[in-house]
Amino acid sequence: MDKNDIIDFFKDLVFIVVVVLLIKTFIAMPFQINGQSMYSSYYDKEFIIVDRLSYRFSEPSRWDVIVFKPYVSDEKKYFLKRIIAVPGDNLKIENWNVFLKKSWEAEYVQLDEKYLNDENKWYTFIGWSKAMHQYVLWEDQYFVMWDNRNHSTDSRECFSSCAIEWKDNFINYDDITGKLFLDLWYFNFKSFSFMQPNLWIDTEPRFFDSPSSFEY
Repeated sequence: MDKNDIIDFFKDLVFIVVVVLLIKTFIAMPFQINGQSMYSSYYDKEFIIVDRLSYRFSEPSRWDVIVFKPYVSDEKKYFLKRIIAVPGDNLKIENWNVFLKKSWEAEYVQLDEKYLNDENKWYTFIGWSKAMHQYVLWEDQYFVMWDNRNHSTDSRECFSSCAIEWKDNFINYDDITGKLFLDLWYFNFKSFSFMQPNLWIDTEPRFFDSPSSFEY
């Protein structure tokens, strides 16, 4: 290999690194899910691709599954959760159910969250309390929750950090990394299948099919 070949090699290497960084920064970013917080819509260890481009041209929508920075600890840099309420919404949690209304509407509508499994459906509580908790979302505020309601912390409890003076129940647009775009699941090379190694659930990648709910 002569000098020109070495120079060409490093030119190609720099180009590849720059392209990868640009893609991760502006277009798409890979993640591996850690934990069962979105069970049973998404599972521990499965691989996902997050779309970083769409929110540059449109606002986040209710039911989107997003990756964002919670700013609660150095160990937990990213969370994966579902947007339940968007700016202008009024949300309340009462008797372990979730209700929603627009700011200009008179009545709350109880959400039928079809993406929740039997263990979590109709069991959205705050500290096991059935008392009403109400939230009004202003501009640039999003209320997010995990699908595994009984075994997670989210906007209901300020992501375990309500005691921090500056922390509230909401996240902002600038906190959002992107929305889940591709669900590649987890391939188990030992069994040469899509068997989740801890839950022993055999399924296939959903790709673009993200579990959501009815149109509010």
